[in-house]
Amino acid sequence: MITTESGLQYLVLEKGTGDVHPTATSKVKVHYHGTLIDGTVFDSSVERGEPITFGLNQVIKGWQEGLQYMVVGEKIRLFVPSTLGYGKSGTGPIPPASVLIFDVELLDIQ
Repeated sequence: MITTESGLQYLVLEKGTGDVHPTATSKVKVHYHGTLIDGTVFDSSVERGEPITFGLNQVIKGWQEGLQYMVVGEKIRLFVPSTLGYGKSGTGPIPPASVLIFDVELLDIQ
């Protein structure tokens, strides 16, 4: 487990094949599975069967930081503190001040 200066923690589940990392302005394609600390699933592209593409500057800070450590083909588990997620307000099914856990597979950098 690696802990960054911001408090983000991540664990490499499967090493990737590339050597290029996305930047803060990259567009990426990922598969992900998001849960609360108690295991409750709140969002999953895996369950929908459809990966998602987005600009890295359009997502929560925990993803902005965490995905920049990845290379294509890599799978990681991100432990996102609420300060890098949805903070004190929460959103939808995510309660305020929640730690979020994401399993993320980086499929492509565009």
